[in-house]
Amino acid sequence: MRTASLDEIKSHVGGSVGTSSWVLVDQDMINRFADVTGDRQFIHVDEALAKQTPFGGTVAHGLLTLSLLPVMAYEVMPRPEGAKMAANYGYNKVRFVAPVRAGKRIRAHFKLVDYSEAKPGRWQQITEVTVEIEGEDKPALTAEWIGHTFM
Repeated sequence: MRTASLDEIKSHVGGSVGTSSWVLVDQDMINRFADVTGDRQFIHVDEALAKQTPFGGTVAHGLLTLSLLPVMAYEVMPRPEGAKMAANYGYNKVRFVAPVRAGKRIRAHFKLVDYSEAKPGRWQQITEVTVEIEGEDKPALTAEWIGHTFM
């Protein structure tokens, strides 16, 4: 994760910060997520049954796709110089627009909506994120993500 001054970060408000590299969402990742969460619905883990659905095969859990945002953000979003720590504060809005089929690659586009001091020493960042599925028209998800950075 690269660092930047507060002024540099604030200069991105209203615009794109960047796009992450592609991340492969394969069946092994989906199975491991199912094991961790206990969500073993057949559309995620049973390839034979999932082929009979409109998806045509297994698909990632929406929450798996959402959980990959931090790894994609670490690559793109700058950390303020002098930051002591950062914390995920949550989401104003999350929509799972299209399924991520096993074997597909995804990447995230980050747009900084707001970056302001919520309390002395605590900066709030609101980021619009769109997760693209390689070769598909519809995104996997859209989200408005809130993070706090402690200075």
